[in-house]
Amino acid sequence: MIDEEKLKQSAPKTWAAGIPAVVSSLNHIFRESGPFRGTRGLMEMNQAGGFDCPSCAWPDPDDHRSVAEFCENGAKALASESTRKLADPRFFAKYSVAELAEQSDLWHDRQGRISHPMLLREGASHYEPVSWEDAFQIIASHLQALDSPDRAIFYTSGRASNEAAFLYQLFVRSYGTNNLPDCSNMCHESSGLAMKDAVGVGKGTVSLEDLLEADVILCVGQNPGTNHPRMLTTLEAAVKKGTKIVAINPLKEAGLIGFAHPQHVSAMLGRSTPLASQFLRVKINGDLALFRGIAKVLFEAEAKSPGSVLDQAFISEHTADALSYRSLVEETPWSQIVERSGVPEEEIRTLGETLRRGSKRLITCWAMGLTQHRNSVATIREVINVHLLLGAIGKPGAGLCPVRGHSNVQGDRTMGIFEKMPESFLAALDRKTGIRSPRKHGYDTVASILAMHRGEAKVFFALGGNFLQASPDTEFTGQALRNCDLTCHISTKLNRSHLVTGKTALILPCLGRSERDGTGDGQFVTCENSMGVVQMSRGILSPASRDLLSEVEIIARLAEAVHGEKSPVLWRWLAEDYDRIRSVIECVIPGFENYNDRATDPGGFYLPNSAKSRVWETPNGKASFSLAPMDAFECAPGRLILQTIRSHDQFNTTIYGANDRYRGIGNARQVILVNPDDLLERGIKPGTPVDITSFWGEQRRVLKRFLAIPYEMPRGSAAAYFPEANVLVPVESQAEGSGTPTSKSIEIDIAHSEPV
Repeated sequence: MIDEEKLKQSAPKTWAAGIPAVVSSLNHIFRESGPFRGTRGLMEMNQAGGFDCPSCAWPDPDDHRSVAEFCENGAKALASESTRKLADPRFFAKYSVAELAEQSDLWHDRQGRISHPMLLREGASHYEPVSWEDAFQIIASHLQALDSPDRAIFYTSGRASNEAAFLYQLFVRSYGTNNLPDCSNMCHESSGLAMKDAVGVGKGTVSLEDLLEADVILCVGQNPGTNHPRMLTTLEAAVKKGTKIVAINPLKEAGLIGFAHPQHVSAMLGRSTPLASQFLRVKINGDLALFRGIAKVLFEAEAKSPGSVLDQAFISEHTADALSYRSLVEETPWSQIVERSGVPEEEIRTLGETLRRGSKRLITCWAMGLTQHRNSVATIREVINVHLLLGAIGKPGAGLCPVRGHSNVQGDRTMGIFEKMPESFLAALDRKTGIRSPRKHGYDTVASILAMHRGEAKVFFALGGNFLQASPDTEFTGQALRNCDLTCHISTKLNRSHLVTGKTALILPCLGRSERDGTGDGQFVTCENSMGVVQMSRGILSPASRDLLSEVEIIARLAEAVHGEKSPVLWRWLAEDYDRIRSVIECVIPGFENYNDRATDPGGFYLPNSAKSRVWETPNGKASFSLAPMDAFECAPGRLILQTIRSHDQFNTTIYGANDRYRGIGNARQVILVNPDDLLERGIKPGTPVDITSFWGEQRRVLKRFLAIPYEMPRGSAAAYFPEANVLVPVESQAEGSGTPTSKSIEIDIAHSEPV
């Protein structure tokens, strides 16, 4: 429920970070970790020889790193992980599952680290402690009883190390299924598919140094001030070297307008560096039309001055379908581009002129604002089209930069966490390990939900994450989980997925990224960031509980319990020394030669990226233009398009507080931001409780009593926080090709709530 009297509002901020970010960071660290433990963790986070931040995947500098190489949300993530509070067996004896379910996600996070393996028996009201051996035997008995391995689902969230992810997928494939859905299915799957089809590589093609050499950086559909704040340091440095930053987003976010570097004197004096020199307020899902318009400007300029705008040599040597794309663009009328993008023609022409005048060193960064629509793959392909026209890929200061929002989610995919890994990977895995990997494609995230809902999948196992809250259509997903015989989660802290369970449920508590793994200096693991750099991560803090196991050991002991002595893989032996796992990885995955030696190099090492070298691993050996029709999401007359967003006090599904400082919203999460004229048209006053209804065919989904807040954005638009608004996302509404839920294109309407 909400309390309308507690909502606090102020004007949205015009810059991010600064002293308020420092104060917020320290408040969280001191409250949760204490000054000694917390400060020690902060000083080792993102340092060479230290541990990788458990928050976003923005890369660390290759050379010099600041003494404080972290951001506000990284500090919050560390505070949450390194808390001194424990959710121990006494805690679970005190609260029933039903009582825990009544509490908020923020309350769950603040109860502390889970200290022991916990079991919820069929029909029981409370979790109870269970030994590790008994926990593994319970899972093994369920898996062994299934009539097909494909009736089990093995989910992975980000944060799992490369070593844990590789061992996990090896166990799952040795068990006999490719049912390996992961959080990428719900975020950058559209990016990977679009880039793989267009340029042969499914990950970013730039480095941090490239951003400092670019003429223009486009920040599209992202909110770096909240979701990856360390990016602001790079953007500020680029601006000071003369780079123009252009922001393209429905909401004018503080982190795209200005940045006050917390470690600079100017920030202490209240001064910030302006970032975006142009801000295009695009309609929700209007990006494809916008980039089609940019291409139109470039073609028109090239026609007036042949050879001076487009990179004709690059187009001729490296691309396919350029002439067909030109015809498509020329046939697209400006009226359609303007109507579907929501951006005036003169603003698009201004941006096109900026690109024309530059030296074709263009970088485009994007996040969920592009990836979670029905036409996301086509939209990202259109972004790539503009880069191909300018030859802005595979050279210094130019390229494509999908910004990953979860630490090591990129590494998990590299390690084989994917339901459709190519034959080359599976064959190499089989040769090295002696297993026989299944070749039938497995379930992605949405397909897994549907399979559980139909009763076809009966065991759900999650390596990290908060599956219920991260997934679309929360009530539908909840019923899918309840249909299982067993649900099991490897976790550090309590979350709502532990409370919506199968007949039997287990929580297996693991070490956090910041904690020491073993005696002495302990084992180290590796992670891959958004730009393909692999580096070591070694925790330094004492574990929250002596009963915790590492993710690697949990997976190895589970695999041993399931397979017994029948497996050709020596699971426990691999887990005793992570060098052994890395030695297997280097024989299976290209680019990991001499893995153990290179992993300890300060700053790590870059994985190969063929597109950076202008080698196109596509069927025709060319970078291909997309010829997709230009469209945009359209609602029925009188309805709104809702996009889900994060508040500043959260990271993915983890809620750190009830405030959204940059948007001027305090003490509330059950809110919906709406264009002021749309509220006026409906006779809804600011702060009024409204019911939100989403529409999908004949289906209706409803959220009650959300506070309506006027907010500057295009007409017909609305925004609400996830995970609360995930209830409104239809499970069947997916991006074409990638299967990503369309959390940024939800057809809704709002109406006054009934008085309480």
